Amino acid sequence: MEGGKQFHVVVLGAGFGGLTFCKSFHLPGACITLVDRTNHHLFQPLLYQVAACGLAATDIAQPIRSILSDRSDITVLLDKVVSFDLAQKKVLLEKNTLNYDYLVLAMGGQTGYFGHTEWEQFAPGLKTLNDALRIRSHVLLAFEKAENEPSTAEHDRLMTIVIVGGGPTGVELAGSFAELTRTVLNRDFRNIDPTQARIILLEGAPAILSHLPPELSASAKRQLEALGVQVRVSTHVKNIREGEVELDNGEIIQARNILWAAGVSATPLTKKLGVPIDRGGRVKVNPDLSLPGHPEIFAIGDMALVLKADGKPVPGVSPAAMQMGKHVAKIIEAELHPGAKPAARPPFKYFDKGTMATIGRSAAVALIGKIKLSGMAAWMAWLFIHLIFLVGFRNRTSVLFQWAYSYFSYRRSARIITHLPQELAEEKRP
Repeated sequence: MEGGKQFHVVVLGAGFGGLTFCKSFHLPGACITLVDRTNHHLFQPLLYQVAACGLAATDIAQPIRSILSDRSDITVLLDKVVSFDLAQKKVLLEKNTLNYDYLVLAMGGQTGYFGHTEWEQFAPGLKTLNDALRIRSHVLLAFEKAENEPSTAEHDRLMTIVIVGGGPTGVELAGSFAELTRTVLNRDFRNIDPTQARIILLEGAPAILSHLPPELSASAKRQLEALGVQVRVSTHVKNIREGEVELDNGEIIQARNILWAAGVSATPLTKKLGVPIDRGGRVKVNPDLSLPGHPEIFAIGDMALVLKADGKPVPGVSPAAMQMGKHVAKIIEAELHPGAKPAARPPFKYFDKGTMATIGRSAAVALIGKIKLSGMAAWMAWLFIHLIFLVGFRNRTSVLFQWAYSYFSYRRSARIITHLPQELAEEKRP
C-alpha cells in the first residue's frame, strides 16, 4: 500500500468471471465497484431449461446484491458501460464515470452471426433471461396457434423448430424441445398431435459436438435421434428469412421458430480499447490475462483470447472464466499487499475439468479427464455438477425439486407465455 491510500478496483460484468473475482479478492485498504447492466447473476448453462419450460427464470438467477451482501467493501452499480479512457484510467458509464487503479473486464459475449446480423431478427440467440423467456413464449404460442389452425400445411410450419448450430447449446435445445413436445405437450392438446412436431438440428461440420471425441459425438447424435430430432450435419445455412431457412443446396425449410446456437462473439466494447482483438472481438491478452501495454487492466471470460500450452484457445465455458477470475484476484492482491515487492506475474494456466452436454431425460454425454460417459451416467454427472455451481441454497433446492418433478411425472410446470406479440397484447388490454 502507498501511504494508506485506498485502492479502487473496478469490475465490469457480474457473470462467472466477474463474480468469482469479487468473491476471491480480499484485501484491507482496497475496495471494489462491480458494474452490470442487470441486477442479477445468471447461471447461463441452464438458460435452455428456461427456454424449454423446464425451469422458471428465478431458478437460475439471483440478485447480485444478495450474493455480495456480506461484503461491505464492494459497491454494486446497475449501469451500462459506454466507453473507456485508458490514459486517464477512467470507465465511462451511462450514469457515472469511475476512476480505477485496476480494471477487470468481464462483460462476457453476445450471439455472433458470422457477419449476418440481419438474421438476428428471424433467428434469436440464447444469452439472457429475456432471450429464454421470449423463445419459450414463441414456441408455446406456435402450438396454441396450430390448435386453432385448420390447414395441415400450416400445422407443419407452426410445429417445426429449426436450431442452427450443433454445439452444446444447440444439442441441449434440440433435446429439450423434443422431450417437451413428445412427453409434455402431447397431453395438452386435442386438435393437434405435438408428437409429430419436427425438431431439426443443423450443423455445418461433419459432426455435432465436434470438440468431443468421435464416439461421444456419435452417441449424442444417436440419443437425439432416439428422441425424434432430425440431426443434419455438413449442412450450411445460406439465408434466414421470416419463417424459413434456406440451405446452400437450395432447400428451404419452413418453420415458425428458428433458433440460433451457432456462434458467440465478444462484446463490441472491446473495439474501444485500442488493443489487438481477434475476428470474434476477443482481446488478445498477455499470458497473465492483462491487456498489452496496460498492466493495470485484465480481460477474463468470453472477452479474452487465452491460449493453452498446445496453442489452442481456452474454451469459453464457465469453469474457465471462474479460474481466470481467481487468477487475476491473486495477482492484484499480491501487488497491493503491504510491503509487496515487484515480482513477475505468473501466467494463467487453465485446468480442464471436463465438458458435457445434456440431451434429455437420462441422456447426456460427458468427457471428464480421460473418462467418457454417455446416457444415464453422463446425465447424473451433469446433474450433480450443475447443482454444485448454482449460486444460493434456494436455487439448488428449487432446481432439484423441479427436475425431480419433471423426471418422474413427465411434466414441466413453467409453461407460461409471457412475451405476447403486439397484436395479442393489445387485444388483452381492458
